[in-house]
Amino acid sequence: MLVLNASYEPINVCTVRRAVVLLLKEKAEVIEQTERELHSATTTLTRPAVIRLVSYVRVPRDTHRRKITRRAVFARDDWTCQYCGSRTQLTVDHVIPRSKGGGSTWDNIVAACAPCNRRKGDSLPRQAGMALARPPRTPNPDIFIQVASPTIPATWKQYLGSPSSAPLAA
Repeated sequence: MLVLNASYEPINVCTVRRAVVLLLKEKAEVIEQTERELHSATTTLTRPAVIRLVSYVRVPRDTHRRKITRRAVFARDDWTCQYCGSRTQLTVDHVIPRSKGGGSTWDNIVAACAPCNRRKGDSLPRQAGMALARPPRTPNPDIFIQVASPTIPATWKQYLGSPSSAPLAA
């Protein structure tokens, strides 16, 4: 289930069980539901797809600075090689190689297909005659919701930014 803050900002993904507990405790309300039903001995509920917290929860703005993972880099870069646009054999590439002082930061790591990564090797992109489709950047916090769920249900999409959208202001 997608969990929205009282302000409709996506903040988390939770299990159906956790969503139902929040609903029964009246800490959340159903915003979107599925066709399926949940049954207990005394009650039948429509299964929620998106819930919204009734009270605003302060979320630290640095949540989007979480650990860099391959999946998060690929999701941020829309599962596309940032050099040639390929969507297969993805690896991660340090734009400025570590051997040349480049760090493992959001603004120095991109998704790259294996052939482009080998071609670039230990060079800067311009030295290898390659250009980035777009400069790497810290991702929108929504990217971690997209990474947490293997598939994004259609009912969630209106609440989430696209993978390539700009980061939220701090």
